[in-house]
Order: sequence, then C-alpha cells, then structure tokens
Amino acid sequence: MSHSSQEKLVKMANQIGQFFAGQNRVDQAAATAEHLSKFWDPRMRAAIVDHVENHGGAGLDPVALGAVRILAQHPTQHAPHAGHVGPGEGGADG
Repeated sequence: MSHSSQEKLVKMANQIGQFFAGQNRVDQAAATAEHLSKFWDPRMRAAIVDHVENHGGAGLDPVALGAVRILAQHPTQHAPHAGHVGPGEGGADG
C-alpha cells in the first residue's frame, strides 16, 4: 500500500474515532472498531491493521489506535458490539 493511501486510512480512522470520542456512554474504541468492521472493505481493514502491527500505528489518535487493535483481534468478524455502558458497568463514572 502506498504511503499516501496509508495516510488516507489513518485520517479516515481518526475522523471516525473523533466522532465516537464525543459520544458519552459508549466504549469509544469498540464503537470505532465496530464501524470499521461494518463499513470498511476488508482490504482497508487489513491495511490499517498492518499499519499498526508493522509501523506502530503512527498518526493514529488513541481511540482509533485502540479500535485497530480490537480489529486485529477479530480480523474476520465484526468487532464486539460497543453498546452503552451504564453506571457500575465499567464506565468512567461508574
């Protein structure tokens, strides 16, 4: 994959991660991973996973990086459902 293609994937993953970073009550990395799993072509997912595994994920924001790590654990299936986290269920305030 070309460097510019890789940069585009990083930018897109970061934009998706930024959207979910603004969502309260969800596991932001899992929600981002779920989106990438559902809507990105398998080649795109493989390329971004490769970027993390072989290039350290340079340029990825923390939420996007966490999402790609989740994808790496579930390469052929949808990432786990992010769902809402209620009080006492591992949320930041509970």
